[in-house]
Amino acid sequence: MGYSGRMPWKETCVINERTIMLSEYLSGDYSIAELARRRGISRKTAHKWIGRYGADPGGGLADRSRAPQHHPHALSEAMEQLILTWKARRPRWGAPKIHSKLWREPDCPAESTVSNVLRRHGLSRRQRRPKRATPNAGPLVQAGGANEVWCVDFKGWFRLGNGGRCDPLTLSDAWSRYLLCCQAISGTTGWLTVQPLLTEVFREYGLPQRIRSDNGAPFASLGLGGLSPLAVWWLQLGIGLERIQPGHPEQNGRHERMHRTLKEAVSIQTTLRQQQVALDEFRRDYNEDRPHEALGQQPPASVYVSSAREYPERLPVAEYPAAWIKRSVRSNGEIKWNGELVYLSQSLTGHWVGLEPVAEDLWQIHFMHQPLGWLDERKTIPQIRSLKQKQP
Repeated sequence: MGYSGRMPWKETCVINERTIMLSEYLSGDYSIAELARRRGISRKTAHKWIGRYGADPGGGLADRSRAPQHHPHALSEAMEQLILTWKARRPRWGAPKIHSKLWREPDCPAESTVSNVLRRHGLSRRQRRPKRATPNAGPLVQAGGANEVWCVDFKGWFRLGNGGRCDPLTLSDAWSRYLLCCQAISGTTGWLTVQPLLTEVFREYGLPQRIRSDNGAPFASLGLGGLSPLAVWWLQLGIGLERIQPGHPEQNGRHERMHRTLKEAVSIQTTLRQQQVALDEFRRDYNEDRPHEALGQQPPASVYVSSAREYPERLPVAEYPAAWIKRSVRSNGEIKWNGELVYLSQSLTGHWVGLEPVAEDLWQIHFMHQPLGWLDERKTIPQIRSLKQKQP
């Protein structure tokens, strides 16, 4: 029987065509060459389907998956177990940090593969990205190196197991994220408590160029220039003051993000001593082992270096240009000006301020390198204006 002129089976129902071909083959009426011509296929294809049918009569005529049976980059069971081991060891770490610990392995997977493993085992969760706040209009400096800006704050108080209060004081380098201080304080957060702690940090790591804080005590006050005794001490050390806007902790976002990690990682202990042990362990781990995404998955200790500005054991005396007028601040925070007592700030008690002439009967008040406000003597009684107000 000659070729019937049928169209190739790929243009009709493929499985039916294969079934008809097998029926014709099993009838014994046609040779392989005749079957191939009738179906519009090659003899090689006819042999293939006859062979598959013989090996698997139930499903041999169906198409097989074209996916490779073995993927050269498939994740090994050992690597998957290593990922799960790291997750068990560091339950708060996500795929980026775990991946940074695997890069030396010969079959290190992609970060996305690590993420898929964690998700498949129910060990990851998607976090909503916080809405971005409006950029700060103030002169906050973007740190470009270690010790250009340090960030200081209290994490937020909580009750210990024995009912006592704990206020962790934290200090970090804005550029490297290195945690310089993480100290448990028992309720008293005044400057007389904070100053000795910061002194030890200054002696160990040197002095920063600036310190960024919020507007609360003991870092700032409602007085002239926002000065507190602690801020006055910083100015004496040649440290610039940076304060975020009230109600905008996101302007100190790197430090606040560290606080969130601290809260997740450290559990509440029974006593202050036990709490300090837990904080010390967190600080060591945060600085030396925990990878940081912004640092190329390196820990802060790998990039931080101490400041070259050493802490002076004797505070320098304020010096001002010869053209300025100097006044000593009395015990009540006042200076004597043309026979009148003018109040500045009790935080400046015992210190010298400099008054720079900027116009007739108008002076700008300075302490060390920091301008504080204006003294306007064009009124019957000399008036003090803060820097928040425009120049009188």
